[in-house]
Amino acid sequence: MNSDSKIPVSTYFGSMTFDHKAMRAKLPKEEFVALQDTIKAGKKITAEIAGVVANGMKEWAMEKGATHYTHWFQPMTGSTAEKHDAFLSIDRDGTPIERFSGEQLIQGEPDASSFPSGGMRTTFEARGYTAWDPSSPAFLMKGGKDLTLCIPTVFISYHGEALDAKTPLLRSMEAVSKSAMRLLEVLGVTGVSRVKTFAGIEQEYFLIDKKFYSERPDLVMCGRTLLGALPPKGQQLEDHYFGSIPDRVLEFMQEVEHELYLLGIPAKTRHNEVAPHQFEIAPIFEEANISVDHNLLVMEVMRKVADKKGFALLLAEKPFAGINGSGKHNNWSIGTDTGINLLDPGHTPETNVHFLVFLVAVLNGVYKRADVLRMSIASMGNDHRLGANEAPPAVVTVFLGELLEKVLDAIESGKVDLKTEKQVLNLGLSQVPLVNKDYTDRNRTSPFAFTGNKFEFRAVGSSQAASVPNMVLNTLMAEAVDEIADAIIAKINAGKERDSAILETLREQITATKPIRYQGDNYAEALQQAAKDRGLPNLKNTPQALRVLLKKDVQDMFIKYGVLSAEETNSRLHIRLERYIKGIDIEARTLQLMLKTFVIPDVTEYQGGIGSSFNNLLAAAEAIGLSEKALKSQADNLKVLAENLSTLIDMTAELDEAVEKIETLPTEFEKADYCAEKLLPFMSEVRVVADWLEQVVDRSRWQLPTYSEMLFEH
Repeated sequence: MNSDSKIPVSTYFGSMTFDHKAMRAKLPKEEFVALQDTIKAGKKITAEIAGVVANGMKEWAMEKGATHYTHWFQPMTGSTAEKHDAFLSIDRDGTPIERFSGEQLIQGEPDASSFPSGGMRTTFEARGYTAWDPSSPAFLMKGGKDLTLCIPTVFISYHGEALDAKTPLLRSMEAVSKSAMRLLEVLGVTGVSRVKTFAGIEQEYFLIDKKFYSERPDLVMCGRTLLGALPPKGQQLEDHYFGSIPDRVLEFMQEVEHELYLLGIPAKTRHNEVAPHQFEIAPIFEEANISVDHNLLVMEVMRKVADKKGFALLLAEKPFAGINGSGKHNNWSIGTDTGINLLDPGHTPETNVHFLVFLVAVLNGVYKRADVLRMSIASMGNDHRLGANEAPPAVVTVFLGELLEKVLDAIESGKVDLKTEKQVLNLGLSQVPLVNKDYTDRNRTSPFAFTGNKFEFRAVGSSQAASVPNMVLNTLMAEAVDEIADAIIAKINAGKERDSAILETLREQITATKPIRYQGDNYAEALQQAAKDRGLPNLKNTPQALRVLLKKDVQDMFIKYGVLSAEETNSRLHIRLERYIKGIDIEARTLQLMLKTFVIPDVTEYQGGIGSSFNNLLAAAEAIGLSEKALKSQADNLKVLAENLSTLIDMTAELDEAVEKIETLPTEFEKADYCAEKLLPFMSEVRVVADWLEQVVDRSRWQLPTYSEMLFEH
């Protein structure tokens, strides 16, 4: 870490970002104002202005030491992509010159055939375009010995189809803004020219020593352990959460934060999470598209710093069986460009009409599209996590808290006579000040919980790019907002006063969305019965969740709001199915490798040593007066070991057959269902036997690093 860490963060925050300050310094006033209009109001920028911006951006980047630029985009791989081009060009007379034109800024042409398209493009149709997204600032990324100017872009095909995760997100933000402004107009709110959605994306992760990581084929190939017995001590003492951060980890966190601050990423909170070697970083809220970009950069920066510090960063949702998995808690809110948070209840939520209408719109959207929301976070990794330790279940419900439940119940009944005021907790200690009490308690088991002035979508997976869940949240919100606006307008047109029309619509919506409100423990079995009784979708695995994209009404919703065409929706279905099948195939083949080259040889060697010792003991038994009972105990011990090893050898052969069967199945859904319902459960059965053997084999003969080593050695 350089000397910047010893001065206030505010003095160097965003110094590696072409932000407002850098733009003002490098651009003429007219071009600066035009670019700000583009960023704030979505106005189009001319080619002439783009040329001036490109020149200023190039000068700024080169002054910082950049030699190359890249269009930084989000293909449908779940990560980011970049192709670097040098500023260096050769003039007609052979003179070398650094050049970066407006055309190069606005548009690039990566090879589209090498990225997943879900059938929208064939291999020989290679042309694709990246297009500059001015709403997300360009930045300089460290790599090797140089800096590279990274320009956030969207990625589209030759015919204009979205080949990325960002284009639909931006479209959804436009859709919800348009719908929300219409509703605000119905509510009598004026002066709003844009409605924005915001996100604050908390990132959980594990750190383990790199030497252990490199010795575990499952971590290297799959990001999670496929074998491994739990140590005697895990997280049962609850002594890691918010505990003292180890110095080595703290140094990692400090360097990560320093790099993020240079990039203008507002990292705010760091702490130990519940599981051993599990941690969390949380940011300050930003507009949703920028927050998604920044979260992708957070993951990339953490990977680089971890490697530098001798750690391996694990972002898989469930890297270790039997202890907490990791999520990406997506805090989401909606507000106006005039500074109103539409999900802020204020001091008296029962009289805050704007809050109540938009709160009920969220309930309506989640209730109507719970299956789509579940689909948005479906993945192979999240299937292992959802419903397990410290993770919400696959059933999507909403938690509001006691006070807001009372407010909605009162409105529904027509008896809005309750009074809510800011509450405080008096601890009865003279030296401790009064503590402000929130309107809602926190429900850590809820997948979608109201947390004061926002909703926390806790089911998002830790390795997942947050573009898709935020795109879905925005789209379902646009639909729900329109439905409420239509209902109010219809009542006004029928002769009702506006206030009466609003109140009557609220009552109808509150009654209709009651099934999605769940205030209990989402981990408990009672939720499963409640979901059945209330008709809530309970999509247990990724293949079930992805089938939602086949539904006509879901495709119609995306088409109506201009977020995804039918072809774009189908492409995403096929890509995610393919990734799921290939991911499990890789895991199964990695498990085969580990069984054949690590576990079975290690146990066989140990068994040989035990067998040899037993034969020696048997020969000397009479001479040393060893009892029949003692001999039998040792024989039984050897027998149990041999039987379990034989079982594992037989199961490994069955696993070989099970893996090969995938390719014999005719359709992608049949392959995915087979993986979810047959192959993964069988892999778990194999693991039980292998993990038992790990616990009895001499540690000196066991090659794989154990859970005890990985989770408790810093």
